[in-house]
Amino acid sequence: MARAGRAERAERALEDRGVVVARAPAGEGLRAWLERVPADLVLVEARALAGRRGASLVDLRAAPEHPEVVVFVEAEDAEARARLLAQGAVAVVYHGVSDAALREALLAFVARRRDDLRRRVRARLDERRSGLDDFASESPAMIAFLDVVRRVVDAETSLLLLGETGVGKEHLARAIHEASGRRRGPFMAVNCAALSESLLESELFGHVAGAFTGAVRDRRGYFELADGGTLFLDEVGELPGHLQVKLLRALQERAVVPVGGERALEVDVRLMAATNRDLQVEVRQGRFRSDLFYRLAVVTLLVPPLRERRADVPRLVERYVEHYRRRLGKPVRGVRPDALDLLVRHDWPGNVRELINVIERAVLLATCDEVAPADLPVEVSGPRPAAPAPPPDDAALDGPWIRVRDAALRDLERRYFARLMTTSEGRVGAAARRAGLSPRSLFDALRRLGLRKEDFRRAADPGGPLP
Repeated sequence: MARAGRAERAERALEDRGVVVARAPAGEGLRAWLERVPADLVLVEARALAGRRGASLVDLRAAPEHPEVVVFVEAEDAEARARLLAQGAVAVVYHGVSDAALREALLAFVARRRDDLRRRVRARLDERRSGLDDFASESPAMIAFLDVVRRVVDAETSLLLLGETGVGKEHLARAIHEASGRRRGPFMAVNCAALSESLLESELFGHVAGAFTGAVRDRRGYFELADGGTLFLDEVGELPGHLQVKLLRALQERAVVPVGGERALEVDVRLMAATNRDLQVEVRQGRFRSDLFYRLAVVTLLVPPLRERRADVPRLVERYVEHYRRRLGKPVRGVRPDALDLLVRHDWPGNVRELINVIERAVLLATCDEVAPADLPVEVSGPRPAAPAPPPDDAALDGPWIRVRDAALRDLERRYFARLMTTSEGRVGAAARRAGLSPRSLFDALRRLGLRKEDFRRAADPGGPLP
């Protein structure tokens, strides 16, 4: 950002290097202006620091983006330089410096600022670093898949990651980023299905102040924040049509236009996208643009589901048992062979994410130093055996047939629904499906029998999957 006075020299030094330069209006305080306009570098005349509202170095450095401040001075003055540096200026520049020296200094400040921004983005995300070693496998399908992945790690082409929910598409994208030449840049992940259409456009491309109600200041989008790194778009098949057009233009031109803006911002981003939809079907049915599909699917990676690589289950189980043993402070050192056999034979419709949840739950519920079959949910271990029925009471058979029959039916009904709710762990929806009833009919039966679903619930699942 440049102030009037020597602004023209700064513009010539920076604009031809892809840096956006703007001038603060003469009638507005600098600090108030910086509340609306994000700035990485502020160039200001020394005399303006004393002559304008909100223009002290402390005020400028306290702006939302905490910009660096370069101060121009009319004459060399060692005491003035020391004072300005002590107040927070990153540099003090004499007006007599040559254009070449000025350009070199300003570009160095911009480059350093970009590096600082990337480091702050990574720290803010607090991401768990991952690598392709996390996917080490004994499964032939996964070994072949990883061979393809390693061949495209250092390519700059877009990647389309396909696979069922829970197979670890975002985790794979992070691993590819960490193994690539862009590892020092940021990794930004956006779930396109989790944001409204209007918010998604602003999140991806940024917006300028006044672009819509509530846009009180300019904001960088994920494309700009991911500059020099990788942008991962999860559930890309959920993008509405007009955002598909804007994304295609961003990929073709390597530039984005913020919402409400007029000027394109150049971005250096490798794009990875993921979906569990069949995008070719979406293209044929007119819900996804064919030109965007071909731009995204330069290389398509289909992550094998966990049921097709059961040989990996023991290694994954060992890894997550150790993780949750430490995280939950439980003295669990492993899994019993009969419990591991159940885990290997399970179909894992929720893939690795389901396995992570099952292991977290099992470690939390384990009562000894090994996970046992009883610590696993019924979906994995199968229904628990029913308690043996008590021997018949001959006295209960005395009396009229209708009374004996009705009492036996009530007892059978109560035992049936109690066992049903036990095997379903108190979940009415699952119990209703097992019984072939509607949830309302099941509720009515439970109320008539004096049964409460809460009495059949085991400890709730303790949390979601690993980030």
